[in-house]
Amino acid sequence: MSAHTPKLQVQLNERLQKLKEIFIQKFGKTPLFYACAPGRVNLIGEHIDYCGYAVLPMAIEQNILAAVSVNETRTIHLANANPQYNDYTVSAGDIEIDRANPQWQYYFLCGVKGIQEHLGLAEPAGMQCVVDGTVPASSGLSSSSALVCCAGLLTTEANHKTLSKVELAETCARSERYIGTEGGGMDQSISFLAEEGTAKLIEFSPLRATDVKLPADAVFVIANCCVEMNKAATSHFNIRVVECRIAAKMLAKSRGLAWSGLLKLGEVQTELGASLEDMVQIVEEVLHPEPYSREEVCQLLGITPQSFSNDILSPNTQHVSHFKLHQRARHVYGEAARVLQFQAVCERGSDGAVQELGALMQQSHASCRDLYECSCPELDQLVDTCLRAGAAGSRLTGAGWGGCVVSMVPIDVLDSFLPKVRESYYQPDARRSALEKQSLFVTKPGGGAALLFEA
Repeated sequence: MSAHTPKLQVQLNERLQKLKEIFIQKFGKTPLFYACAPGRVNLIGEHIDYCGYAVLPMAIEQNILAAVSVNETRTIHLANANPQYNDYTVSAGDIEIDRANPQWQYYFLCGVKGIQEHLGLAEPAGMQCVVDGTVPASSGLSSSSALVCCAGLLTTEANHKTLSKVELAETCARSERYIGTEGGGMDQSISFLAEEGTAKLIEFSPLRATDVKLPADAVFVIANCCVEMNKAATSHFNIRVVECRIAAKMLAKSRGLAWSGLLKLGEVQTELGASLEDMVQIVEEVLHPEPYSREEVCQLLGITPQSFSNDILSPNTQHVSHFKLHQRARHVYGEAARVLQFQAVCERGSDGAVQELGALMQQSHASCRDLYECSCPELDQLVDTCLRAGAAGSRLTGAGWGGCVVSMVPIDVLDSFLPKVRESYYQPDARRSALEKQSLFVTKPGGGAALLFEA
C-alpha cells in the first residue's frame, strides 16, 4: 500500500468557488491548490483501534476542504469560511498547541506540526489557508481528525514533498496526540485510505486496508443525537485508554508474560497465541467486576504510586481513583470478534445478511452502553427510535458520550424510516428540530483525502 494521495484536476463546483472567493477576499490572491479530507462513520469496532484491533469504517461524503497558497514569510495565516470562528496567525517554525483550549485551529496545527516533524523541515513553508467543513463538529463523525488530515496533506504539498497514504495516515494519527487525544489511528487511516463505494477493514501494525462490500439491499443512515462531545475537552476518552492499558498489564502478568512493555490488549492476545474467545475467558478468570483502586493496581503489579502516575496514566487522567478493568477488557475482546464476524457476513453475502449485520450492530451498542459506558441517554433513545422506525441495526458511532448513531436500513423501508425518526426524535424538541436538516442523512462510502487543482 504505497500509493500516493491523488492529485485531481477539477472544475470548481459551487462550494469550491465560494471558498475561492472567500480566500481572494481574505488574502488578495487566488489559491494555489485545494485539499480535502473526509469525515468517517465507523460501522462497527468502537474503542478498539487503540487496543490494536481491526475496525470497519467508511468515509462519508461530508469533508473538510481547504484553499491554500504559500508565502515566503514563514507565517501561517488561518481563516475559516464559517464566520463564527476567528482567524489565527502563527509562525510556521514555532507552532504551540494549547491542550487546555481544544479549538479548531489547534487541530489544524496538529497536522501541520506532525508533518513538519516527520519530514524534519528546518525551514517550513508559510501558508495562507481558508478552511470549510461540512462534517458536523463534535458529532462522532471525525471532524477533528479530518481537519488534522487535511492540514497534514496540504502541508506536505506546500513544502514540495510526497508521502504515501499510509505514511500520511500514521503521521496524522500521531499528530493528534499534541492536543492530548490518545487515539488509535482509525480516523486518520480511513480518511486517507478510503475509496468510493466500499467500506474498509482497517488493520494496524502494519497499517493495511481491505475492501468490505456492503449489502446492496440496505443503506446506512446517520442521525445526530444533538449532544456535542469534544473528546479532547474531557478525560472520558483517555480514561478508557488508560483502563485498557492497565487491564492489558494485569492480564499479561497473570499469565507470566513480560508485562511492563505491553500497552495494548491486542498485544496480550498475540503474546499468548490465544483466540478472542479464550481472551474473554481469561478476563473472567483474572479480573473482578468491581472497580480497582489505584492502591490495588499498584499492589497487584508491584509498582509504586509514582510509577503508576508517570508510566501508566496520561496527563488528564491523573485525578482518576478507580478503574473498571473487567468491563473494558470484555468490551474490547467482544467487539474485536464482532468486527471479524461483520466482515465474514459481508463476504458471504447471504440473503439474511442485513439482519445478521443488524444484530451485530445492536450487540455492539449494548456493549458500548453497558460495558464501556460511552453512551448517553440521548444516544440510547435515538438507537431505540431508529430500531422502532425499521432499522435492522443501530449503534452509537465515534467516541460516544454524544454525537451520532449509524443505522443499517433496508432500502424498502427507507422512505418511511426517515419521517418516523424525524417525528419521534427531532420534532418534539425545538433545539433538535432546528438542527434536523444536517442531523439526519443517508450516506454511502466516499473517497479518501485528495489534493485538488483548478482544471
